[in-house]
Amino acid sequence: MQLFFHILANNILPIFVLILLGFWLGRKFPLDLPTLSKVYFYVFLPAFLFVHLVNTTIAWEMVNVFAFAVIFLALNMVISYLIGRIRKFSSSKKGAFANSIMFYNSGNVGLPLITLVFSQTPYFEAALTAQIIVLVLQNVTTNAVGIVNAARADLKWKELAVEILAMPSIWIIPLALIVKTLNIDLSNAAPLWTPLQYAADALVPTALLTLGVQLSRTKFVLGDLDVYLSVFVRLIAGPILAWIVLRLLQIQGPVGQALLISSSVPTAVNTALIALEFNNEPDFASQVVLTSTVCSACTLVVVIYSAQILFPL
Repeated sequence: MQLFFHILANNILPIFVLILLGFWLGRKFPLDLPTLSKVYFYVFLPAFLFVHLVNTTIAWEMVNVFAFAVIFLALNMVISYLIGRIRKFSSSKKGAFANSIMFYNSGNVGLPLITLVFSQTPYFEAALTAQIIVLVLQNVTTNAVGIVNAARADLKWKELAVEILAMPSIWIIPLALIVKTLNIDLSNAAPLWTPLQYAADALVPTALLTLGVQLSRTKFVLGDLDVYLSVFVRLIAGPILAWIVLRLLQIQGPVGQALLISSSVPTAVNTALIALEFNNEPDFASQVVLTSTVCSACTLVVVIYSAQILFPL
């Protein structure tokens, strides 16, 4: 019970404070949502990815972590499209539903959660590195596959390719890897590195405030079964699927714990921002993010407890 309230107070409530602030701002002022989303995608997200990639040391043993993240993402995609077929979703709804299941809040919730669970333990570095690998893959695929899912109903493939390649996040990954490979120390270049750090630190509050503004203009339908179906797959079926993949890849110990916990976090805020940017079921996407975040306050505690039993240190 103490762990439950600790997670609630340190990880969930801070997120909702910013969402509620964004909600109030959206009701109080005529804020322009497309402008907010563009600032997020073209400034804060690229800076966040670059800074974290440059600062993270990735060992060869983490290849299995990357394999897990890819397989887990692919299986979630298959499941989401099977459900879409069964439920006879429209093309746009299939894309929004797939995004809501495939892409989870590995940054806003995942990183703080892993830090909390493994802080002051000898396994902290291994767990955190695993989480950062998941975070990078999630962000890259969100800005590639996620955009395809969101925009394919209205854009041709050539137009989609242009939209994806125009996103700075696609180009920032190889740039960061080049900097790491050449061992370039940017910390001495304060005029460049300091603004990048400022922008990276601004990612989480910007995303949550923008989500709050979007929610202030969302028409909620409490009886939307598709929202609850998405939340069930993301928060309950997701960790079960992750456990199966982890067993198949023989990932054990703290890394197994970290990846299982990471797989159970709520739907990514990015999915609501992408839905907003491409006008792809934005109300549905926002409701899934909010509902999954609220419900995760309870489900995360169960998964953390289960992870400690299933992957003993």
